Amino acid sequence: MTALAGSTADAFWPTSLRRWNAVCWLLFALMAVGLVGMERSGGSKYVALALLGAMVLCYAILYRLPANPVVRPHVYLSVLVVALGGLAYLRGNYAALFMVTLPHYWMFGRTPRASMVFLGLATAATLAGNVARQDGWTVEFFTEILVSTLIVVAVGVLIGLWTHSVVEQSAERARLISELEETQTELSEAQLRQGAADERERMARDIHDTLAQGFASIIVLAEAARAGLEVDPARSAQQLRSIESTARENLAEARELVGSVQGPGRAVAGSVAGTLRRTLDRFAEDTGLTVDAELEDLECDQQTRIALLRCTQESLANVRKHARASTVGVVLARQPYGVELEITDDGAGFLVEESAGFGLDGMRKRLAELGGRLTVTSSVGDGTRVLALIPQTDTPGPRSTTGNENGDRA
Repeated sequence: MTALAGSTADAFWPTSLRRWNAVCWLLFALMAVGLVGMERSGGSKYVALALLGAMVLCYAILYRLPANPVVRPHVYLSVLVVALGGLAYLRGNYAALFMVTLPHYWMFGRTPRASMVFLGLATAATLAGNVARQDGWTVEFFTEILVSTLIVVAVGVLIGLWTHSVVEQSAERARLISELEETQTELSEAQLRQGAADERERMARDIHDTLAQGFASIIVLAEAARAGLEVDPARSAQQLRSIESTARENLAEARELVGSVQGPGRAVAGSVAGTLRRTLDRFAEDTGLTVDAELEDLECDQQTRIALLRCTQESLANVRKHARASTVGVVLARQPYGVELEITDDGAGFLVEESAGFGLDGMRKRLAELGGRLTVTSSVGDGTRVLALIPQTDTPGPRSTTGNENGDRA
């Protein structure tokens, strides 16, 4: 069997069965040759040719012009039933065509029920033609024609039902494969979108932690230098030098960000303590605040050094902008569960649950990428404590921390 090229059967039958079309056309041609060459002249010969011609014509129309997917297949099957009955009446050996056309009922019936109906009609028409030709039921008819026809029909029904089931399963598998491919495509697009969003968030965090903080420092220093030009020129000159240094650092950070290089990687080369000490000295020089630092000389991997530096920079920026503090304390130490950085101030404090902003949230995400956590504790009038913890692979996991972890002032 085959799905006819370009016909509605293509939706139900695999193209690998297309050869059946050639078999059908060959049999139709042989029958036509037999009718013309072997039959004696007479009315029955022309009737047989007419029946065969009508069947072939309908088959050709269905094969070439599949415009109507419902009417034409059923019209062809109806003509086939009539032709089989007529040919069986004209001559017994024409009934062999019935076996050849068995696949057509399953090809064009569209549903198992319709296929069974047309197959039953074709069987009845073929048997009726034989009965009429032999003038009633005879022993020969019962033993040679009826039994063999019913056996052929039973086998055809079983094969047809099995084939229809296989085709339905194939169609269902094809549908599931199509849905799976669509899902995979959607998942791939979602991953691309998520990757782009993550990259934008990373860039935003890096810009906030580097360039934005540098610009904020420049603004504060510029305002202070302008205000002290007349009363304290030496102090203003020092602040101008700090502005120049900060601007150069910002320029270097910008170049590294544009070049997709982790800019802090070059800035934090060496020990964590040395990098933090330089940052704290600059902060004390720019703000005039007292900085008490206890920095253990630790050797950490590059990402850990960057995270600790960014946490320190963000915390100091918050102190500069919001705390109105006089003293800042910084403690860096290795604990059994990891590296711990604590930054405290004696400033105004704030209500952690009412805070909003990007700075501490960026710190929290940066630490989370390393398996760490951020704890913020503060209350109005009692200062602020920021505790950053990064677990190390050669130490036990982080201990439980208490306090509010949702505060942010930047």
